[in-house]
Amino acid sequence: MTVLVTTGAPASAAAPASVPRPAAFAEPDIPEVDVPAEGREERDRTQSSPTASPSGPDVSVGIRLLDAPIDRRDDTRAHKYIVDHLKPGTTIKRRVMVENTSEIRRKVSLYAAAADVTADGFEYAPDRTENELSSWIDVQPREEALAPGEEVEALVTIEVPREAESGERYAVVWAEVPGTDDGNVRNIGRSGIRVYLSVGPGGEPPSGFDIGPLTGGREKDGTPFVSAEVRNTGQRALDLAGELWLSDGPGGLSVGPVKAEAHTLPLDGSTTVRVPLDRRLPDGPWSAKFALASGWTKRTATGTVTFGAVPAAAASTEDRTDEAITAGLVTSGLVLALFVVYAYRRRNRLRAPAPAA
Repeated sequence: MTVLVTTGAPASAAAPASVPRPAAFAEPDIPEVDVPAEGREERDRTQSSPTASPSGPDVSVGIRLLDAPIDRRDDTRAHKYIVDHLKPGTTIKRRVMVENTSEIRRKVSLYAAAADVTADGFEYAPDRTENELSSWIDVQPREEALAPGEEVEALVTIEVPREAESGERYAVVWAEVPGTDDGNVRNIGRSGIRVYLSVGPGGEPPSGFDIGPLTGGREKDGTPFVSAEVRNTGQRALDLAGELWLSDGPGGLSVGPVKAEAHTLPLDGSTTVRVPLDRRLPDGPWSAKFALASGWTKRTATGTVTFGAVPAAAASTEDRTDEAITAGLVTSGLVLALFVVYAYRRRNRLRAPAPAA
C-alpha cells in the first residue's frame, strides 16, 4: 500500500499559487518549473493561442495536487506533479483540488488527456486527445458546477494494466471551463497537472544528467550570460531548475543566487541552459558555481568565466545621401555667389578714372 503525504494547503485555502509548503517538504531548496495554466481559443476546432473570452468574464480555473507518496518527500516534482514508478497491475489514487477562479458560476470538467516529452519540452495534445496513459486515468467527479472562488476535491485514479509494457509515459489531468460563445468562436480555459509515470518490474529506473563546462559571453545588446550544455543520461524525463552564483569577481564582487531553469528534457536529450545577468557586470574573471536539480536528482558544476568587452553600439545605417547632395549644392552655390561678387567689384575698380594731378 502506498502511503501518501499532504503536499499543499488544506482544502479551504483560497489561492493555490500563494500556499506555502510545509517546512518538512521544503528541501531541497531548488526552484521548480511552474505548472503552466493553458487556455485556448477554438474556431472550427482549430487550436490557436490562449485567450480570454472577448464577450464575457474571464475563463479561468485552477487545479493543484494534494497528495504525494511518502517515499518521495524529498522529490520536489512529486509535490507538484504526479510522478511515480509502478509495477504492471498496480493502482494508485491522488487527490487534487479544483477552484473556479472565474467571476461567475461555471461548470468545471475534469479529465485526462495525452502529453509527450520531445526535444521542445513537455507538450500537450490538443483537446481531449487520448494516449495509453490517459486511458488508464479516471477522474471523479467528471463534472462539477462551482460558484466564483468555490473549490471541490477530486480523486485521480491511475490503474496500470497487468499486460502494460515497461517504459515512461506522460499525460495531463485537466480542469476545464467553457467560455462565452460568440458566433463560431468558443473560448476554453483549462489548467492541468502533469503526470510522469514509469512502468516496469523492480525499482524505479535511475534519473541522471551531466552539466558541461560553464561558459560566459555577452548578447548583442551587451547583456552578460553564463551557459552550460546539459544532457539527460538517465532513464526518466527531467524538469531542470537551479541557481547560479558568481564570486571572486573584479574588486571582490559576488553575484547570486540567480534563478535558472530549462524546459523538460527527454530521455537522451540535451539542451543549453543560459542564465542572463545584469548588464552592468564587469568582464571578469569570475568564479562560477551552477547547481541544477530535477526532483531529488542534483548536479553541480564550477568553473571560471569571463564575459568579454561590451560590444560597440552599431553604426547608424540610415541613408543620408540626399542630405549630403543637398548640403554640397548649397555650399557650391555660396562659393559661386562669392566669386561673382568678388569679380564684379574688381572689374569696377579697374574701370574707375584716375584722379587729376
